[in-house]
Amino acid sequence: MKIRLINILTIIFIFALTGCGGLAESMDSIPDEKDVGEEVSEPSKAEKLLDEMTTDEKLYQLFFVTPEELTGEETSTDGEKTAEALGTLPVGGIIYFSDNLISKEQTEDMLEKTAAASKIPLFLGIDEEGGRVSRLGGNPLMGSDAVPSMAEIGKSGDSSKAAEAAQTIGSEIKELGFNTDFAPVADVLSNTDNTEIGDRSFSSDPEVCSSMVREFVTALQKNNISGCLKHFPGHGSTSANSHEGRSESLRTLSEFRQTDFPPFAAGIESGVDFVMVSHMTAPDIDSVPCSVSEKVMSMLRNDLGFENIIITDAQNMGAITSLYAPGEAAVAAIKAGADMVLMPENLSDAFERLRFAVYVGDIPEERIDKSVLRILKIKEKRGLLS
Repeated sequence: MKIRLINILTIIFIFALTGCGGLAESMDSIPDEKDVGEEVSEPSKAEKLLDEMTTDEKLYQLFFVTPEELTGEETSTDGEKTAEALGTLPVGGIIYFSDNLISKEQTEDMLEKTAAASKIPLFLGIDEEGGRVSRLGGNPLMGSDAVPSMAEIGKSGDSSKAAEAAQTIGSEIKELGFNTDFAPVADVLSNTDNTEIGDRSFSSDPEVCSSMVREFVTALQKNNISGCLKHFPGHGSTSANSHEGRSESLRTLSEFRQTDFPPFAAGIESGVDFVMVSHMTAPDIDSVPCSVSEKVMSMLRNDLGFENIIITDAQNMGAITSLYAPGEAAVAAIKAGADMVLMPENLSDAFERLRFAVYVGDIPEERIDKSVLRILKIKEKRGLLS
């Protein structure tokens, strides 16, 4: 009995000497409870690029400007001076108008030079809605097909015609080198005296507008072109032209929600990349123009669930220049929640005031980072980030 007991104790002792290390190792390999289920994801291209950017580079990404604002030229058509200017003015996007677009070959060459020169890939944009707002369709040297007005398409009641229009526009501007189209108009035309919107709207019926907008956005972005809904919260009830001065809608918030929001909601559900906010004033919502209103931006984010890029309408329009200096307008828009400022009256003034606002802490840099990340994520989505 004693011999058996001694043998058993010996075996236990040997096991303790040889096995504890293995046991300890196996214990070490057991993950902590807090680590179970946690996964560390690889940063996206957008996140990596954001981490590498200087504050000035981030701030310039918030601007979408004409090439003339960069070059100082009366009309920019060759892309060489634009390419040179991008070295010191790395804006987020450039918008082109009819005067910039002489022929198909010239446009392709200009956009290619411009895109190649930018350290951070650019949005290259155009207003190509169809109908009377067409930078390409009216120029036979562009080789583009004319697209009817959205009102004509809306009267047909056939939303597939909106998709056909967007397919035509999207494929043609993509071939030229554009990646962004400031279309479609999502405004419901409820005031027949509204000449600013007029036949740019699909209809006075929210349901018709919604179905047309949905199809247009889907077809445009199938061509890998970023679409832009405009002009939130809905510009169809105004009568004055915001290009010239103050434009006001007397709609109640309830009326906006019932009539004007549905087409924007339809485009957002279709994954639209941009929403443009109008310069009109809606007193039942806020006393300031919508493009500098935190209340309006919050509705777009919270009520309609929009997570992509909010851009202002062009800040060189009378509704803004009559109230704000260029720097004040840019700061007000970003503080309100916009991600990008379209066509500031003076880029230098707008940039310097925005930079100062960040420097003194009036706008936290974390707030700038959120907008820049949205911008870069869309650029990554569209295949612009290498």
